[in-house]
Amino acid sequence: MKKLFYLLSLSAAVFFLNACSKPQSERLICAEAEMSAFPYSANGLKVTKHQTITPVEGVEGLEVIETYFVNEGKPVTVKAYELCRTEIEAQDSVVWSLQPTSTNIRMDWVLPVKEGFQKDNYLGMNNSDYGGGIPVVDLWQRDGGMAIGLFEPVLRMISMPVEWKRYDNKVTMALRYDLPEPLELATGDTLRCFKAFRYAHKGDYFNTLRTFSDYMQANLGVQMKPSEPEAFEPVWCAWGYGRPFKMDMVLGTLDKVAELGFTWVDIDDGYQIAEGDWNTNSYFPGGDADMRHITDEVHKRGLKAKLWWAPLAADPDTKLVKEHPEMLLLTEEWAHEYITWWDSWYLSPVNPHVDAYTRDLLDMFLRRWNFDGLKIDGQHLNCCLPDYNEASGLNNAWEAPEQMPTYFGKVYDEARAIKPNAVIQVCPCGCAVNYFLVPQINQAVASDPMSSCQVRMKRKAYAAMAPDLAYYGDHVELTDGGKDFASQIGTGSVIGTKFTWPKDNPDWTEGPFLLTPEKEALIRKWMKIFKENNLARGEYLNLYTWGYDYPETHVIRQNDALYYAFYIDDDPAFNGTLELRGLDPAKTYTAIEYAADEPREFEISGADPHIQANFERSYLIKVVEK
Repeated sequence: MKKLFYLLSLSAAVFFLNACSKPQSERLICAEAEMSAFPYSANGLKVTKHQTITPVEGVEGLEVIETYFVNEGKPVTVKAYELCRTEIEAQDSVVWSLQPTSTNIRMDWVLPVKEGFQKDNYLGMNNSDYGGGIPVVDLWQRDGGMAIGLFEPVLRMISMPVEWKRYDNKVTMALRYDLPEPLELATGDTLRCFKAFRYAHKGDYFNTLRTFSDYMQANLGVQMKPSEPEAFEPVWCAWGYGRPFKMDMVLGTLDKVAELGFTWVDIDDGYQIAEGDWNTNSYFPGGDADMRHITDEVHKRGLKAKLWWAPLAADPDTKLVKEHPEMLLLTEEWAHEYITWWDSWYLSPVNPHVDAYTRDLLDMFLRRWNFDGLKIDGQHLNCCLPDYNEASGLNNAWEAPEQMPTYFGKVYDEARAIKPNAVIQVCPCGCAVNYFLVPQINQAVASDPMSSCQVRMKRKAYAAMAPDLAYYGDHVELTDGGKDFASQIGTGSVIGTKFTWPKDNPDWTEGPFLLTPEKEALIRKWMKIFKENNLARGEYLNLYTWGYDYPETHVIRQNDALYYAFYIDDDPAFNGTLELRGLDPAKTYTAIEYAADEPREFEISGADPHIQANFERSYLIKVVEK
């Protein structure tokens, strides 16, 4: 890479000038003054800014930005700094954005930005058990977009504020770091900022996340795990029976699970004494023998079993907490960090005592109980507070949230040492995934989506960051209407369900999830489609722009065919023309409505790739060369 001082490549400059009314800027927020013009000189203060901007060779529009400040005047107290403040001139009443941070509202990762919009996008803990995300924020319009973010080896606790001020036709975004403690910058001292980037691009957030993740893998040592073939197979989960499930409920459903074509059986929350004490409760009085009996019965039917587990959580009254308080994360006030969802406390993810405890658990789960994989669950897995527990042996308390994903890397390595083909899924429920979690797993998940749109939105994000990673669409019951297999299959997701059979659990009131004849017919239909087309192993092609191409469209390439999936969520029906992008103008194709009850075939010319369609909710077609 050739380093130079603030020079844009010609093509990047075109997009940048189209998108922004002024170049990016930096600010230094001090107790004595706020500085935004450098060199700053006033009242004995003198601070200079030094910056190199390096276009990345072979990646159009991407620049790495390295900034540091030198104090040449009297001492100054630094409280925060801001990088890459960028102002976008809105061309319409809506600017689309990627804002992948986490709160208990469980917002979409992709949001429309309108007049009056404001969001801080802090990557640390925003609620008791919600935090973390992807260190990237992106704004795009019809003719292109601009993204900013960090190229750092760990997740830094920055904010990425996005704002559209009222009565102003401009949207701003920036990267802001509030120092944990004010920093006294003496005369002659240097403050080095996090390494940032700016990316001028066409299209939507897919291009940004692909470029970001490719750079991280090529330059910062990030390595994505290969997915096991078994990670692409369909899932039945026992969560339909809820926490008070009994062993016989699961065993009584296995024949139906196998008959319908599911491969995985996920044993969910409810088998354990408590979070932290993971031995079996009174519903499984046989302990190891009962759990081994479940996996034996699963394996007899040619199926595989995953076990639900919420690591790093321990209930206050557990044996673990009473006997091993040294494992607990301690906040700056020497209090326990609380996990609201589980009524638990955090265990420190960077504590050697927690590591040893975890290894023993994995031996029980995978060797003694003989499970084939893990469903690791909980929004608290995405981030944590700094850990001031001396037993954790940290040099800096902030190593806990920054290094938290490495805990799951250890889990992955240990699990695979016991079961070489183990499937390891981490479900940060409702969160924008901590990017540094993604390299620690071999199956991603829609993680408790709030809508069908979130299933599709997250699928596109994971396909960008880790193209070969299996993506499980979670229980279909979490989609719109509880039956939207089309949003899973059409985007290349693994399908799943939590049906109960032959009856619901009378002690669990969140249902009903009973497998009715109508639901069984629906599952049989979509299971056949899923297995015949195998789209979960296909290549996601980014041919349409989120927010601007209507209907929302996704394309998967698999076995020399292109699979188009069109979706509408807010309109009752679509009746109009669809454009099939990606076809060769010199060729003729056959289109097949592969998900229709009565599939229709018709011819398409690559020179005029437009078709008429009339559908509700979704329209899925397969296109093959004649």
